[in-house]
Amino acid sequence: MGFAERNEMTTNSSPAQPGPMGRIRSALTLADLWTPRGLEHQTCCFCGSPLQQTFLDLGSMPLANTYAPSQEAARQQPKYPLHTKVCSHCLLVQHDTNLDSKDIFSEYGYFSSYSKSWLDHARSYVQMACKRFHLGPKSQVVEIASNDGYLLQYFLPLGIPVLGVDPAQNVAEAAERIGVPTFVRFFGVETALELRARDLQADLIIANNVLAHVPDINDVVAGIKLLLKETGVFTAEFPHLLRLIQEVQFDTIYHEHFFYFSLLSIEHILKRHMLRVFDVEELPSHGGSLRIFVCHDDQTAYPEDARLLRVREAEKQAGLDRMESYSGHAAEVLGIKTALLQFLSDAKQQHKSVAAFGAAAKGSTLLNFCGIDETMVDYVADEIPYKIGKYLPGSCLPIVAPNAIRATRPDFILILAWNHKEEIMDKLSYIREWGGKFVIALPKLQILD
Repeated sequence: MGFAERNEMTTNSSPAQPGPMGRIRSALTLADLWTPRGLEHQTCCFCGSPLQQTFLDLGSMPLANTYAPSQEAARQQPKYPLHTKVCSHCLLVQHDTNLDSKDIFSEYGYFSSYSKSWLDHARSYVQMACKRFHLGPKSQVVEIASNDGYLLQYFLPLGIPVLGVDPAQNVAEAAERIGVPTFVRFFGVETALELRARDLQADLIIANNVLAHVPDINDVVAGIKLLLKETGVFTAEFPHLLRLIQEVQFDTIYHEHFFYFSLLSIEHILKRHMLRVFDVEELPSHGGSLRIFVCHDDQTAYPEDARLLRVREAEKQAGLDRMESYSGHAAEVLGIKTALLQFLSDAKQQHKSVAAFGAAAKGSTLLNFCGIDETMVDYVADEIPYKIGKYLPGSCLPIVAPNAIRATRPDFILILAWNHKEEIMDKLSYIREWGGKFVIALPKLQILD
């Protein structure tokens, strides 16, 4: 039985009611919150300004993580525009497509614990956070989008209380099985109020690769403001827009990612909600990410770190504070498409077989944008049991277990989950037995022995 099932509750306090709940609702007014507007086609989802300039238009394609039970079902999945724009006021890059996040995340096909490198990343983070912020048995840690408990599990042996919040029942159940209590909810103001009504506030709130997934960004950040203790710290990780641009990582654009953050744009959002960034780390994960450290804006215990100033300056030097820097990327993306299709055509003419590895969302974007299907790539192998036996949306590639690689001995393996390429190449090093090679499509086509 999950945390949500054991602890069902409702909150009936009104803004005029005295006591703690009344004070919380007063804070909402002070935070100058926007009425949730959802994803509109014409206006910025954060500041409401006109949304007119295209960042990158990848056409229409199905939702990246909707794995189909058959090839026919994969072909018939609905497609939606994958068109990103940039707000001329706050410079936030975002989709202009109206999608309901409940349709995307109520059941989710990504389980974090299947990546050893990501588990190592999580373990290292926990060690750092406990030491830096003096966490102990009297602390409270909350992770938003906690997935299968991949990170919070490392706090448990230290006796530190944790709570995961995740909307996907299937991954929440996996977290509960390893002892990570999980509240099955979308996180926002309402959930924060529920938790505060239970006298729960957090010394540390974690949001790894989730802020990009929430269309109502104001609701989520306002919820974080409410749930964070006065001396608490919020950390978040997200792929860095600067790296996306510099390394042409267009396949990280998919419908589940509503936003693509620079440090500049995320600081605009946090400032509106009376939060501030005091430090930032540049990470190699997901092709280049930022980990930001955030506190209440009136908290004096955390002065700005020199690393924060360096990243701000790097973005300024790259022109991310100017609208003209957000256009003109289509030619590079088309170049990647042309090179990959030429490789697949040459391989077919030479009677060479090609398989793929990693049924990841980024792979779905790449395959669908390039128009690649089962006539060009035989299958995609993946380690997650949830995906095996299903088919990738749009491209219709069958998803098989990794042992199919040894059985079929493909000449080339196209690594779709390139952010884990070292781990994948190590696991599949045996393809050298028959002269197999690895292929990476971007930022430029590479064939690796």
